[in-house]
Amino acid sequence: MGEDGRVTAAPKHPRAPRLIATDLDGTLLRDDKTVSDRTVAALAAAEAAGIEVFFVTGRPARWMDVVSAHVHGHGLAICANGAAVVDLHAGRKIIEVRPLDRPVALDVVRALRAAVPGTSFAVELTTGINYEPAYPPFFLDPGATVAVAEKLLHEEHSTAPVLKLLAHHAELAPDAFLDLAREAAGQHASITRSSPTALLEISGPGVSKASTLAMCCAERGISADEVVAFGDMPNDIEMLTWAGTSYAMGNAHADVIAAASGRTVANTEDGVAVVIERMLAEREG
Repeated sequence: MGEDGRVTAAPKHPRAPRLIATDLDGTLLRDDKTVSDRTVAALAAAEAAGIEVFFVTGRPARWMDVVSAHVHGHGLAICANGAAVVDLHAGRKIIEVRPLDRPVALDVVRALRAAVPGTSFAVELTTGINYEPAYPPFFLDPGATVAVAEKLLHEEHSTAPVLKLLAHHAELAPDAFLDLAREAAGQHASITRSSPTALLEISGPGVSKASTLAMCCAERGISADEVVAFGDMPNDIEMLTWAGTSYAMGNAHADVIAAASGRTVANTEDGVAVVIERMLAEREG
């Protein structure tokens, strides 16, 4: 985005866009977690023009109600930072899982307990989330089991696939916590963050928004240079780097701005819609 606040165009690519991949929180959604009328219209116009839209988010499937009313076309979403592919037309049914193996999750827990004292954990399963007593409670999930991570990860507690492990620290700065965690446990799993607080999201090795999006695109015969992606936080960086054209939101983390090929205005200013509208206008022109 230039000094005058206009959208910075991403470099031209040899193929017309066939798929839009957009993050939700801080990107497509406004700060009140709603989708503006302008954005709803832009998404519908994109699909009417033959461009598929994928919602690609760190959210679990059960938290996708924020966009359920705005699903067109295929209705697929990539959730939990790439750990699950979800059919939004079928009641948010998980149709593919890329799990975090329980022994690997336990290795991460042990490594972070030793390297970063004060870390507390939550375990996101395909069936819901459970967390430790010291972990900030999930008020959207009142039925969660509360126990130490080692117990939560034991198969006697649940055999449901683990989508991701969450790690929270009450005192560290978010980026400092991410750096420490990657140094201590990055050899075991993929570690990223999307929260403004010191909350990390830990997936299986190689699992990310980008790798699952690439898999879904390959199944459809769509190449990276036919994808336009939007994001605002570190968990979007791989996706923005992979996509042929990518935009950091005006409110994005500095590392995201550096990774994207273009920049749009903030989520509160309908930054995704602004780009889609211009993209469709250029196609018609």
